[in-house]
Amino acid sequence: EVQLVESGGGSVQAGGSLTLSCTPSGFSFDDYVIGWFRQAPGKEREGVACISGADGIAHLSDSAKGRFTISLVDAKKSVILQMNSLKPEDTAVYYCAAEDARYGMRCPLPAKYGVNYWGKGTQVSVSS
Repeated sequence: EVQLVESGGGSVQAGGSLTLSCTPSGFSFDDYVIGWFRQAPGKEREGVACISGADGIAHLSDSAKGRFTISLVDAKKSVILQMNSLKPEDTAVYYCAAEDARYGMRCPLPAKYGVNYWGKGTQVSVSS
């Protein structure tokens, strides 16, 4: 069974940090590109970060650069998103997503189309 399991969401004050984790079940990250997306109430879903499971090459959105880091950890058993200097505007449900890279998919992943595997999401809330 193919699944993505997310963890690490929570509530923090502005300036704080959280680390989100995404772990696959039923497949290996080796042949995939893995992304983190977020969606706030009333807003469009947007890409935050992306990484290639094959070579570790990463991509960050403009809002994430300088604050967030995406990494493959535990021998590619998981992908983490380290979020520092969090702001209230980072408040959203964060989703892990993955797509097979063997036919040319590369980072950044599209926000709406062409991504087959999604997690259920984890809430991140940042207060002032």
